[in-house]
Amino acid sequence: MSSVAIVDFTVPKDVDNVPRPVVALSATSVTQGWENARHQHRKAQLIYSVRGILNCEIEDGVWIVPPQCAIWIPGDLPHAARGAGETECYCLFVEPDAAPDLPKTCCTISVSPLLRELLLKVAGFAELYALGGREDRLIAALLDELAAAPVEDLHLPMPRDPRLRRLAEMMLADPTDKTSKADWAVRIGMSERSMSRLLLHEIGMSFGRWRRQLHVILALQRLTKGENVQTVALELGYENASGFVTMFRKAVGKPPARYLSDRMSGAELASVPGIMLPDEISS
Repeated sequence: MSSVAIVDFTVPKDVDNVPRPVVALSATSVTQGWENARHQHRKAQLIYSVRGILNCEIEDGVWIVPPQCAIWIPGDLPHAARGAGETECYCLFVEPDAAPDLPKTCCTISVSPLLRELLLKVAGFAELYALGGREDRLIAALLDELAAAPVEDLHLPMPRDPRLRRLAEMMLADPTDKTSKADWAVRIGMSERSMSRLLLHEIGMSFGRWRRQLHVILALQRLTKGENVQTVALELGYENASGFVTMFRKAVGKPPARYLSDRMSGAELASVPGIMLPDEISS
């Protein structure tokens, strides 16, 4: 497998025709951002973010990939991906039958130190590595770790119903809008009860939880680009940072400082205004 340093993340590679169960490559972008237009490939894909925030979009949802996390994209699933600012990531392309128990749906996963080291090691293999040897055994270990990796709840489901889709698009366009659920229902031509029932049916979330999830995703994008907590809180419509932090903890189980400290180096974390270093954060 080849390790390729690139500025344009969209450089094409015919990974589906490489006769190996796993193909890996690395990619670094030092531009203001990149975008990989909607596409698909037969092999499943894992994109691991070392630095920077990545976003992946499929028809029924948006996934965010913060540092030290990865997104798993099943084979033959149309998707688009983009990164903001300086990013560094590793990609795996995996044959559908390479291992049992790999995720069957798109998801964001947390990358353990062992999985990270295996990814880095495998990215240095020759593309046509020898079968049946040491490389094969390390790849088998990597796939075992990948199958056991915990899933992060960083997914914003998108409804298919045209009225709910319009609701989602309006909320994405202005996440600070504090319009009540009842008024949103009027805007899209539904009763509040019907809107709530259809949201639960289509995306498995209540209106309140969906809006919190949207705010978490937007907050992570902004915090990791250097905006401080107070600014992000106000831009998302919260009266103060305390209310925002409470929402964030309820959604992901940790306050923003703790969540980011678990995924960023001390130097990276110190560059984010309003975020304390790990030894400054009270438990």
